[in-house]
Amino acid sequence: MKIILISILTIALVCSGSPDIQAQELTAKEIVTKADKKNRGESSKGKMSMTIVRPSWERTIVMKNWSKGNDNFMIYITSPAKEKGQVFLKVGKEMWNYVPTISRMIKIPPSMMMQSWMGSDFTNDDLVKQSSIVVDYTHKRLDDEVVRDKNCYVIELTPLPDAPVVWGKIKSWITIDGFNLWRNEYYDEDGYLVNIENGYNIKKMGDRTIPSKFEMIPADEEGKKTVMEILEVEYNIDIKDSFFSKQNMKKIR
Repeated sequence: MKIILISILTIALVCSGSPDIQAQELTAKEIVTKADKKNRGESSKGKMSMTIVRPSWERTIVMKNWSKGNDNFMIYITSPAKEKGQVFLKVGKEMWNYVPTISRMIKIPPSMMMQSWMGSDFTNDDLVKQSSIVVDYTHKRLDDEVVRDKNCYVIELTPLPDAPVVWGKIKSWITIDGFNLWRNEYYDEDGYLVNIENGYNIKKMGDRTIPSKFEMIPADEEGKKTVMEILEVEYNIDIKDSFFSKQNMKKIR
């Protein structure tokens, strides 16, 4: 959500309509950067729903969200009634949660970024994108694969030393046609698969075509998953840095 510098040769090949050669010219980092920029934009605002599915029950949370660059994110819960009004803010490397029912501002420490967000299979880090898949990881391109009828680049992301990230490794499948995030596998520091994330329903959202639905599935917990759906979104909007403040958390609606 970083302008990608492509060589004159690559641009010429793209214009000549040679996708196979184009693919050879792109580095793993360029592929990840394209996908990240497309998914997030320079700034955005939107509305999402999140359905937590368990073997014996499920519940849905609806939220508004705003972002700007890598450092500013805000989420406002609109339903259900029990959680309505809760706000989550991330500025830089710090994150807060405002709970209106007790008029309390809670700072979420870095040690809590791996914890479940609102009881879902997404972590606090997943929701506010604390870590950057572009700057905090090294990128290695593996052999291309077909996943759910989509030809995909396969990229292995390994965190840089001392990078403030929660995952030991990420394996990402990005569609060759469109640079859409199609599948992610998240591994812990010991190399064990923790979560699998799949994208679905590619369609026009705002000014671009992206997956509008994501499922996060725990690797070792059968019958559990969390489904995130983008209901509406606008990209590259004019939004001031001052919007992302603790003072505004109490005013936002």
